[in-house]
Amino acid sequence: MNKQTRQVKVGKIIIGGGQRVIVQSMTNTKTENVAETITQIHDLQKIGCELIRVAIPNIEAASALKEIKKAIDIPIVADIHFDYKLALASMENGADKIRINPGNIGGKQKLKSVVDAAIERHIPIRVGVNSGSVEEKLLVKYGGPTPDAMVESALSNVRMIEELGYDQIVISIKSSNVLDTIESYKKISEVVDYPLHIGITEAGTIRKGTIKSSVGIGCLLHQGIGDTIRVSLTGDPREEVIVGREILRNLGLLDIGIEVISCPTCGRCSVDLIKIADEIDKRVECIETTKKLKVAVMGCGVNGPGEAKDADIGIAGGKGDYLLFIKGKPVRKIDENCAVDIFINELKKLI
Repeated sequence: MNKQTRQVKVGKIIIGGGQRVIVQSMTNTKTENVAETITQIHDLQKIGCELIRVAIPNIEAASALKEIKKAIDIPIVADIHFDYKLALASMENGADKIRINPGNIGGKQKLKSVVDAAIERHIPIRVGVNSGSVEEKLLVKYGGPTPDAMVESALSNVRMIEELGYDQIVISIKSSNVLDTIESYKKISEVVDYPLHIGITEAGTIRKGTIKSSVGIGCLLHQGIGDTIRVSLTGDPREEVIVGREILRNLGLLDIGIEVISCPTCGRCSVDLIKIADEIDKRVECIETTKKLKVAVMGCGVNGPGEAKDADIGIAGGKGDYLLFIKGKPVRKIDENCAVDIFINELKKLI
């Protein structure tokens, strides 16, 4: 059960307040390239992205939000650094949420302009702090970007917005160090009730970043901390969404979608299970469903209908063929060469 936080409305979704954990990602296109950005957002939405962030490094990117908004169905977050005018332009052009660091937006008066516009348009603000943005005085005080330094930085930035009369705030307080991130979020969750955006910043490449993110995000969510997640990976942002949803699924926090299980293979396997498991996994990613289904891809009869009998549908390798089974009961044998197509067709009948 997640720690109770206040609700913050972002477009048509709600973050916090006991709502389910929201999966988000960030585009890696040039935001001002409207067509390319829209295409990427559509691709991400198809596999379960519910909130998308885009970089706003210049006025062209801020202006592009107007056209992007018309073409997408999920809320959009404008990522702003240093220039308050970009925050104002982004809100004018339809941003559903803005991400800023209040301490580097250009001073109190400029921050007030941003907050006033957010109040007028009912646009929440994500206060983003990470180990690389901690103020110098706090680095000196704590001897580096420690969890205590990051928490104090975040609270200081939050207070700037609160003093200007606004409380529609989401907080992120991330480090590339997993243990520091966990400790930072634990500390801040004890003193605020704002929704928390969790993740491991600069987690790394697909393989290592997935491991770091799964450990950090998983530990926090298991303790009831976190209202929205972003898995930060160096690679295709689709991977971020896939990993994020898998984290939620394995913690019992996602009750829709298709889970693929497969055996690790051994000397008993006489089919190319690795290839077929990868193919099925990729094709399943593109299948939209509101149901919760488990799919099994097994190497032999030992790990087939018996060990995976709780799967809604599965296949188990034989000698040159596969046994198709549903709810642990054998249905028929299918040729190895057309196994994937037949299996996917049978799966779609259950959706």
